[in-house]
Amino acid sequence: MNTSLLRRTLTAASLAGGTAILMLGGIPAASAHVSVDPNKTEANSYALLTFGIPHGCTDSGTTKVTITLPQELNDATPTVNPNWNVEKVVQVLPEPRKLADGTTITKRTGQIVYTAKAPLDPHMRDALVLSVKLPDTAGKTLYFPTLQNCEQGQTDWAEIPEEGQNQDSLESPAPSIAVTAAAGDGHAHGAAAVDTTQATSVNNDGGAGNSGTGNDGGANVRSWTGLAAGVAGLGLGGAALLRGRTARTAKSAT
Repeated sequence: MNTSLLRRTLTAASLAGGTAILMLGGIPAASAHVSVDPNKTEANSYALLTFGIPHGCTDSGTTKVTITLPQELNDATPTVNPNWNVEKVVQVLPEPRKLADGTTITKRTGQIVYTAKAPLDPHMRDALVLSVKLPDTAGKTLYFPTLQNCEQGQTDWAEIPEEGQNQDSLESPAPSIAVTAAAGDGHAHGAAAVDTTQATSVNNDGGAGNSGTGNDGGANVRSWTGLAAGVAGLGLGGAALLRGRTARTAKSAT
C-alpha cells in the first residue's frame, strides 16, 4: 500500500472531522434558557405568553416551574397543559390598587406554579402558555423570574440586566418582553379569546401546536440531521477515493 497516499487520506478525514466539530459547536443553544414568546406586545392588549421550558438541571428531569409575574400585571390565565398541574399563588397587596376602569383590588396573582405529573425528560422540552392583560403604557420591559426545580437541583432564571447591560451576558436571565405602542384603540379582548381557543399545549415530544413558542427545537434537529448527513458523505467519499487509488496502485505494481 502507498503509505504516503494513506497518510494524506487520513489527514483529510481528520480535517473533515475537525470541521464538523467546529460546526457542531456553532449551532446556537437557544433552547438552553427558559424563554418567553408573546403573540403580541402592544400596550393595553391581551397577549398569550409562551414559556419554553428546556433542560435546566443538566441531566435531571424538571418537576416544577414557578413563574413570578411582574408587579405591572394583576393576573394571568394559564392554558391547560395535560403534562402539568397548575395553580395560582395569590398575593395580598401592601395597599389597595386602583385600576384604569376605576375598580380597586387588594389582591393579585403573584405566581403561576406548574407541577409536572411526571418529570420532564432533560432531553425534551415543553411549553407553558399564559394569557395576560398588558399594561396601558408602552416602553416598559416586563421580567418574569422563573424557578425551575428538577429531581436533582434547580435553576433560578431570575437575573435582570442592569442599565446598559446586555441580557445575553447573563448566566440565568429572567424571561422578558418589551411592551410596545398600541397600534389601535387597544380593545383586543375578542382577539385574545380567539387566540386562547386556538392555542394548544406542547407535549413532551417537543412538538408544538399553535402556541407559537419561539424556541427553535425543530430547526436544531434539522441542523443536526443535515450536518450528520454531510459528515457521512465526506466519510464515504474519502473511503471511495482511498479504495480507487489503492486499486490503481496495485494494478500498476503488477
